[in-house]
Amino acid sequence: MRVCVYGAGAIGGHLAVRLARAGATVSVVARGAHLAAIQADGLTVHAPDGTYHARPAASDDPARLGQQDAVLVTVKAPALPLVAAGLPSLLGPDTAVAFVMNGIPWWYCDGLPAPFGGRTLPRIDPDDALRRALGPGRTIGGVVYAASAVIAPGIVEVEQKNSRVILGEPDGHMTARIGALAELLTTGGISGETTPRIRDEIWNKLLSNLAGGTMAVLTGAAPKSIYVEPPAVDAARRVMAEATAIARALGADPKADHEARIANGRTLDHKPSILQDLELGRPMEIDGIFDAPLALARLAGVETPTLDLLVALCKVRARAAGLYEPAAPDEGDVHGTT
Repeated sequence: MRVCVYGAGAIGGHLAVRLARAGATVSVVARGAHLAAIQADGLTVHAPDGTYHARPAASDDPARLGQQDAVLVTVKAPALPLVAAGLPSLLGPDTAVAFVMNGIPWWYCDGLPAPFGGRTLPRIDPDDALRRALGPGRTIGGVVYAASAVIAPGIVEVEQKNSRVILGEPDGHMTARIGALAELLTTGGISGETTPRIRDEIWNKLLSNLAGGTMAVLTGAAPKSIYVEPPAVDAARRVMAEATAIARALGADPKADHEARIANGRTLDHKPSILQDLELGRPMEIDGIFDAPLALARLAGVETPTLDLLVALCKVRARAAGLYEPAAPDEGDVHGTT
């Protein structure tokens, strides 16, 4: 199976090595010093279960990599317009594209019942570039749990002991293509899972990201340090309750065990990726992780006072660092039917 990982940073580099271990013919789209290191020496992953190495084909030009059986998009949301431009050269007649990313995905409203179905999220997919590049039927949803970081060009360190990737079709069908990708990941040494309710899994992760991620951006601390403060814990509970209400208004049903999420946060020394981006001066995923849930809340008529405040403060912090471009009027909203 020919698989291209589009965005071979911490998450993408880890998944590329796992897929190569499983016997897939792997290529990666990367850039800069990381790309140069991969081209020279391959990718190395230091994980709790061992150290692994692979030498995937690597380029910053997707056209050099040829048509694929599947593509895993693992970039941060601000890079999606560039992905939309590069994806077509990787696509054969039946190529599936799995978006394994944090936050609300650009395709979230596809297939939902009225009044949500057919809506678009222009801050995540400007001008419907991805929608036009892919056409119907190629998209797979994905959620990843694999706390990791690029510690040097070509070298990824994974902190999470039980890394998982959950894949699902937007329409809920259990298909052979998501099963094949999940099996490859499992064979490569992490848990590849499939679900008929991928939106539930998106929210299951997003609830923790919305609570811990917003406060991490505002404090510069990992969740373990944040959740020692009782008012911060209370704020996290309110954020999770508000986000659960949004999800349920849209037909999703995430797990409501917020105390378990907070307890897990108390164990996490790993800084959320959005805080890593702030500290490293990289564009921040404000839109997909923080703002898109609020756009959906407005569409569904759900009140989110705590989340409104924390997201607004995160936007101030991100703009002050020059890492977030404010939305034009109405640009951050959910747009009408396609």
